[in-house]
Amino acid sequence: MPTDLSGTWNLLSSDNFEGYMLALGIDFATRKIAKLLKPQKVIEQNGDSFTIHTYSSLRNYLIQFNVGEEFEEDNKGLDNRKCKSLVTWDNEKLTCVQKGAKQNRGWRHWIEGDTLYLEMFCEGQVCKQTFQRA
Repeated sequence: MPTDLSGTWNLLSSDNFEGYMLALGIDFATRKIAKLLKPQKVIEQNGDSFTIHTYSSLRNYLIQFNVGEEFEEDNKGLDNRKCKSLVTWDNEKLTCVQKGAKQNRGWRHWIEGDTLYLEMFCEGQVCKQTFQRA
């Protein structure tokens, strides 16, 4: 049985967020504001069905998917691109590959103890974030 990622998670740290946003082509003003945010993630998991809400004072983002089923993802409010996304389990890591205008794009979520880790990658840039259970 895969890891249960359910819970409310508060951002503790973020490494190379600027580089990741540059790779996505996010404008200067939005990057400066986004770096100051401390988003909260609420993950609802029912087996291989996920709903992930990301809340911040600038924008909120919602993604819903089933592991192993490709879906069209609209990144409105992030980099405003659409892509085809496929989320799979890679051992205990929930891994997403996104196909679209940007190359080598996606993310990984996993838990160690009471810490949720998120790696977001795009065109050679990797942003590593850690979250603590609220």
